[in-house]
Amino acid sequence: MSATFILMPVLFFSGIIAIAFEDKIGINKSVTALLMCVSLWSILLLDSSITQNNEAFAAYMQLHPDTAAENPAGQIQGFVAQALNIQLGNVSGTLFFILSSMLLVYVVDRYGGFKAVTELLTATDKRKLLWSITLASFFFSALLDNLAAAIVIIAILRKLVPNRTDRLKYACMAIIACNAGGSWSPIGDVTTLLLWTNGCITPVHQATSLFLPAFVNLLVPLTIAHFWLFKKGAVLRESSSCEQDDYAGILPSRIRKSIFWMGVAALLLIPVWQSLFNLPAFMGALAGVVMIWGYTEILFRKKKELLKDAWEMRVNNVLHETDLATIFYFLGILMSVGALETGGHLTLASGFISYRIPDSSLLALLIGVLSSLLDNVALVAAVMGMYPIADPASLTPFVMNGSFWTFLAYCAVTGGSLLIIGSATGVTVMGMENIKFAYYFKRFSGLALLGYIAGAACYALISFI
Repeated sequence: MSATFILMPVLFFSGIIAIAFEDKIGINKSVTALLMCVSLWSILLLDSSITQNNEAFAAYMQLHPDTAAENPAGQIQGFVAQALNIQLGNVSGTLFFILSSMLLVYVVDRYGGFKAVTELLTATDKRKLLWSITLASFFFSALLDNLAAAIVIIAILRKLVPNRTDRLKYACMAIIACNAGGSWSPIGDVTTLLLWTNGCITPVHQATSLFLPAFVNLLVPLTIAHFWLFKKGAVLRESSSCEQDDYAGILPSRIRKSIFWMGVAALLLIPVWQSLFNLPAFMGALAGVVMIWGYTEILFRKKKELLKDAWEMRVNNVLHETDLATIFYFLGILMSVGALETGGHLTLASGFISYRIPDSSLLALLIGVLSSLLDNVALVAAVMGMYPIADPASLTPFVMNGSFWTFLAYCAVTGGSLLIIGSATGVTVMGMENIKFAYYFKRFSGLALLGYIAGAACYALISFI
């Protein structure tokens, strides 16, 4: 085992730690992820000894006998170049899906779609509003993805709960609710998206198997918070304000609501297109973009006078608002994991872990806990590389829709709620509301842990029955 072979996982885990402490280090996580990606693939290309004994390299040589006459360095470069293209092709589908779904959410938000349903959440009683906000977060995250849902909910909270002391409590509960809701939907989190698009789990199976555990994950902390956070009959300290922002007030409520439901329908139809036509997930997302983009273009043509001062609402002007830093981040993370898979590190790690943790359910549970500290996208991508999908005829938990992949979808997403830095949702809300790590840890980490254990127990009970 060469020094560079060992160096690769060291660089990877060092990068993951740097990403976890992004705020302390002061370097954007996208930069770290891209640096990892470039470094790992460069090492693969420069050191031929890493992949020479790799089973994948042996298979490559069998498929390309014409390369036998080349020198070893040329053979390795050809193998790594092919692996790089394959990995990039697989990752691109995920990135285009994320980009398309982000654009859908931005368009709905820009046109006031989310503001149009704000009145449904309006309440002055603190306990009633707590239930409204958390349940909305739970279902929004399944439809939009948990990160987008969190951004929408925080925007709504700033209108409904002007008092910061009250708003922080709702925001922290929204983190738990968004992660819980994201676990039972194939588009609810990037990790569930990876599991779906890589054939580990199907949308129907995930929804039917994990809805109840995810709801229990929310219900347990929500019930405790109902009695613990707010006194009976307590009302908001300041009156709410639901006025429209930007250009959304120009549009009639009917149009804003139609855009909201069109955006939701576009996201809901993604698994349907995949099931009916066997289309990749990103193609379904692009179809949704086409639908809502075309509708808004027609809207501008028909209501030219009404919207003459609101040209910034057009989709082509919203494109620049998409979070490209997040796209680059996922590109770096997923391609870094691909480099470790190509180098044979993940195969070696799977054998090591399987020997020491033979119980797949315990492994998934531990991965969930780790996701509160380390990036869950990297963890799940690495696990998928370590454990290929087993033959359907085999009686193992690693088959498609097997117990491991299903439970992993729950654990990897909801485990991120244990610490506020454990998920993109938590980190985003932390930044938007300037929530301190200690504040969340003292008041909400215990609630999240109780929900995590209760949901896992619910899944175990359902599986047993």
